[in-house]
Amino acid sequence: MDQIHLMNVFVAVGEEESFAAAARRMAVSPAAVTRAIAALEEWLGVKLLLRTTRNVRLTEAGRRYLDDSRNILSSIAEANEAAAGVNSTPKGNLSVTASVLFGKSYVMPCIVRFLNEYPDVEVSAFFLDRVANLVEEGIDVAVRIGHLPDSGLKALRVGQVRRMLCASPAYLAKHGVPQHPADLLRHTIVAAAGISPRVEWKFGAVDDPTMVRLKPRLTVTSNDAAIDAAVSGLGICRLLSYQVADELASGRLQVLLADYEEAPWPVHVLHRESKYGSSKVRKFIDLLVAHLRAHQHLN
Repeated sequence: MDQIHLMNVFVAVGEEESFAAAARRMAVSPAAVTRAIAALEEWLGVKLLLRTTRNVRLTEAGRRYLDDSRNILSSIAEANEAAAGVNSTPKGNLSVTASVLFGKSYVMPCIVRFLNEYPDVEVSAFFLDRVANLVEEGIDVAVRIGHLPDSGLKALRVGQVRRMLCASPAYLAKHGVPQHPADLLRHTIVAAAGISPRVEWKFGAVDDPTMVRLKPRLTVTSNDAAIDAAVSGLGICRLLSYQVADELASGRLQVLLADYEEAPWPVHVLHRESKYGSSKVRKFIDLLVAHLRAHQHLN
C-alpha cells in the first residue's frame, strides 16, 4: 500500500469536498478515488468521510487526519526539495495573507521586491479583513495584528500598533474635543466593522478598563471608508495607527484621548514551522521581517 498516495487522495477529497472534483485534481478516475479512500479507511480502521448523494463531509477523525496529512505531505515535499538542492534557488508558489490595508501598504512592497529578485517564484496574496487559517487554507506566511492564541505556528514579532481615536480638525473645531471616553456619547461616531465590530469600546488598562457603549451614526465594513468619512468631518472613528499614519502626518486627522488608549497591539509574522523549511518561505520571511522591523510606523 502506497500510504503517501492514499494521503494525497484523501487531502484532495477533504479539500474539494467531492470525489469527482478530487479525481479531476488528481487526474485519476472517480472509481480510483473511491478505492483509495476505502483502502485508507480500512487500513486505519476508522471512518474519515461521511458520504451522501449530494456531498462529502469529514468526520471528527477525518478533520484531524486531514490536518496531520497536510503537515506530513508538506514536510515530505520540503525534505525532497532539500535533498535535491532546490533550496539554493527559490521557486514555486508562495502564498501570503494579511489584512487589506496592511497588505497593500506594508506587504506588497516586499512581494514586488521578492518577485523581481526571484523570477522562478509565483506569489498568491490574500489580503482579507478576516483571520485566514494557514493550515486549512494552505497559506505559507501571514501577518497578524493583535495577541496570538496558542498554536503550532512559528511567530516572529516585528513591531506594534496602537488602537486610536481620530477626527478631523474641522469636526473638532465645530463640536469640541472630548476629554474623557464618556464624552463620546455626545459626539458623532463612525464605526468600522473591520476593527470595531461592536459599538462598545474599551479604554485603558486591561485590569481596569473603561467601557463606553455607543450608537454609531455611520457603520461601514471598510476601514478605508471610515477614514474617508472622518477626514471629511463627519465624526470620530477608531482605527489602528498604521491605517491612519498618512492622515495624521498630513494633519487631516488628529488623535483623541491618547491618555486612555489600550496597550499597543503586537504585530507578528507567522508561518508553519518545519524541520527543513522551504527556501522561498525562508527568504521571503527574512525580507518581510527586516522590512517591517525597520518601518517607522510599526516601531
